Amino acid sequence: MTAIAETGRRMPRPTASVSRSASSPPAWLRERGMGASILVAGISSAFGAILLSATGFIAAVLRADPFIGESGTLAAVLAIMSFLLIGVAVYVAAIVTANTFATVIAGRTRRIALLRLIGASARSQRTEVARQGLVVGVIGAVLGLVGGTLVSWAGVVLAGVAFGIGDVEYAVVQPVLVIPAVVVALTTWAAAWAGSRRVLAVTPLQALGGSVEASHDAYTRKTARNGAAITLFAIGGALLAGGIAIGLVTPLGVIVAFFGGIFSFTGLALGATLVMPPVLRLVGRLFGSSATARLASENALRYPERSSRMAIGVVMGVTLVTMFAVALETVKVVLTTSAGGEAPQEMTTLLDTFAGIMMGLVAVSAVIAAVGLVNLLTIGVVQRRRELGLLRALGVSTGQVRRMVLFEAAHITITATVTGLVLGIAYGWAGAQSLLGAVPMPPSFSAPTLVAPAVPWLPVAIIVVATAVLTLVAAVVPTRLATRVAPVEALAD
Repeated sequence: MTAIAETGRRMPRPTASVSRSASSPPAWLRERGMGASILVAGISSAFGAILLSATGFIAAVLRADPFIGESGTLAAVLAIMSFLLIGVAVYVAAIVTANTFATVIAGRTRRIALLRLIGASARSQRTEVARQGLVVGVIGAVLGLVGGTLVSWAGVVLAGVAFGIGDVEYAVVQPVLVIPAVVVALTTWAAAWAGSRRVLAVTPLQALGGSVEASHDAYTRKTARNGAAITLFAIGGALLAGGIAIGLVTPLGVIVAFFGGIFSFTGLALGATLVMPPVLRLVGRLFGSSATARLASENALRYPERSSRMAIGVVMGVTLVTMFAVALETVKVVLTTSAGGEAPQEMTTLLDTFAGIMMGLVAVSAVIAAVGLVNLLTIGVVQRRRELGLLRALGVSTGQVRRMVLFEAAHITITATVTGLVLGIAYGWAGAQSLLGAVPMPPSFSAPTLVAPAVPWLPVAIIVVATAVLTLVAAVVPTRLATRVAPVEALAD
């Protein structure tokens, strides 16, 4: 009886523990990378809500303008642009989320292997990661929907004051704003599932020792994957060219160009492990022949998946921001050329409003890209604690380790920035040209209009400098923290 009484007195304690754990967020939600994934999903959802509100507000301004209010072509252009820009936001969020989850899974390899060792299946582990992605997506999407609606309301008020169009009636809160949030939540879930494919390759034996990443030669032998990447990139290039050609006849050419951009970048991302490591090593040779420089350049081939994942994260950011900046500049050139050299006074307000909104999109896209870039690089460096500890145990000084990581970040910055600038200029020009190449503008009503890419050099310079600073800071700061740990402690991770 005494034992039973003692047990009864101890029973409430687990209940209190359960209530405390129930009131706190799950442990996996506090892992490095999850907060940034929620932030990316939230920004993407807000981006979609702002886009819908912005294009709807521009359409309301057009309807209120007696000069162009009846233009069905411009209304169609705005509808197409709204749909495609939301598609861009969702695609970018999917790539960033997939990269983030792939990086997080790489850091969980030994834990997953331990679970496999005691009987867990790879399928159940992957399902758990996908469920986490869905939770992250829902949280971010809801927060983004609320934030995006508030920003849209403030933007409509400010635009009315700034451009003298306060008499235009437009309701910001609309049921259609829920669509981007739902799409982002589902896309984040799908991206987490895609990013967790590494789980299927984790074996129970990896719990007994450190996992070894596949070499670059192993990736070159993946003919099916590499063939798919080349095919996607070729199809994307053909669709981009076709979209520009169709855009000289109808604005619907931009839809073809949009899918060309999606296919070509997906092909590049899929084949990054084949292309990026050799290029990174080639760039690394420009930094001299010291032991630290050679070690940094060879790491690109030694760890192809890690280096490619980081490089694609930077390429995505530079491409996205450059694309919007070039598209904005090219739109001005196309409209001005179609109008005969100078846009009419009646179009000035529309152009100014459009330019303001596009610059806002550039800013939001830059935030998405920066969050993804910093998150990916930071996680990548923190997960290298064991590797960096081994180097220090072998006699490499702390300063040399930091220089090595700094060199690696510089290789990624140079390679990814050049690649992103080329892609961004191509995508921005193709988007603007295919959308507006067939739209005649008063007073000349000249169409079709074909112009060269218009590159705003000042924004491009800012993009290059900002990318370099973000990449170096995101790589070096975590390295300082990682190298403060004693080598023995780092090797025990």
